[in-house]
Amino acid sequence: MSDGGDSERHEPARVRRCSICGKPVVEHYRPFCSKRCADLDLARWLGGNYVIQGGNQDADEDGDDTPEATARREQPDADE
Repeated sequence: MSDGGDSERHEPARVRRCSICGKPVVEHYRPFCSKRCADLDLARWLGGNYVIQGGNQDADEDGDDTPEATARREQPDADE
């Protein structure tokens, strides 16, 4: 029995689109529509077309790029 409200209305499912060509996504190749688009995306990653922004590329893993270490390097030695 319906109460006449909007509770029985359902929004249509949103169609996901391939980020390469815009065609509807095929579950087997998700988030793409085909092997071709998946391979194109992989080639773009391998070719360096996509870049993930990071921090300081010259950062040293042992902590030598901390502000304190940088200040120590910039101070002239007393021996000179």
